[in-house]
Amino acid sequence: MSANNPIPAAAIFGCAGLTLSEDERRFFARVNPLGFILFARNVDTPDQVRDLVRQLRDSVGRDDAPVLIDQEGGRVQRLRPPHWRKAPPGADFARLAERDRDAAIHALRLNYRLIGQELAELGIDVDCAPVLDVPIPGAHDVIGDRAFGLTADMVADLGRAVCDGLLDQGVLPVIKHIPGHGRAMVDSHLALPVVETSRAELEAQDFPPFIALSDQPWAMTAHVVYGALDADAPATTSAKVIGEIIRGVIGFEGFLISDDLSMKALGGDFASRTTASLEAGCDAVLHCNGDMAEMQAIAAAVSPLSEIARERLARGQRLKRQAVALNKDEAAAEITRLLT
Repeated sequence: MSANNPIPAAAIFGCAGLTLSEDERRFFARVNPLGFILFARNVDTPDQVRDLVRQLRDSVGRDDAPVLIDQEGGRVQRLRPPHWRKAPPGADFARLAERDRDAAIHALRLNYRLIGQELAELGIDVDCAPVLDVPIPGAHDVIGDRAFGLTADMVADLGRAVCDGLLDQGVLPVIKHIPGHGRAMVDSHLALPVVETSRAELEAQDFPPFIALSDQPWAMTAHVVYGALDADAPATTSAKVIGEIIRGVIGFEGFLISDDLSMKALGGDFASRTTASLEAGCDAVLHCNGDMAEMQAIAAAVSPLSEIARERLARGQRLKRQAVALNKDEAAAEITRLLT
């Protein structure tokens, strides 16, 4: 790349509010992060979100800088009424799938086509969905009704419908939390989960949905220690888990991002979290809360996107399909009919 078009930094950052501050604008221009992520604090009206997305991309001078959001439905959705539809949680589609798997797949693909259309209208081109975690009884509710069932085959089938719906509308899905967060007994936002399940059991239940969707463009790591895989580091910072399991056993060849570096599951300062994640094999690190001091620490440690990461990004872009506009009211009504 030329000096006028430097390689982006291997980081995705949030911002503090509804518009960019001058400090944020200067920081992003200097650091040139790969992309950005929006949260509820960044959302007011459709026009405001579109303008913020434009400001973010303008700050790095790249119209193709990815802009991410968590828009799953249920309790995890940043775009909410009155301007956007309240989408159902994953568990609603899992219940339908227990009666009629084909109907659930159809309803879910339509649901995520509708979500994809809403995102594309705002300029948001990456959705941090689907959750492919398979919860076990007694696990922490951080996954809970976000899951698409309690069996690996159902989660894989419904997860595929999510990805297809988003790709239909030109939005890239992010499968998460690879290689599986469903056994965590604590919330990784607040503490480090440690899973002591055997590798054989992980391969039987936790890995299969990720294997089935290993052809997807993006994935997000789990801040979870798997004692049978690497007792010393969570997946995000484990070269063994990323290299041997995520890239090897699971066979994921797409763009791999860390879960949020500001989550309390990770130890050390932000520079060490950044270095450890990238050295372990993440293609980019994710930082969500918009805290400038934390972002500056990450920026001081982050490296440019590797060549293979840039190739993975480019391959993912080619999976997008030509969007066909939906009638939103009719689509929402059909989803409701199928779920009731």
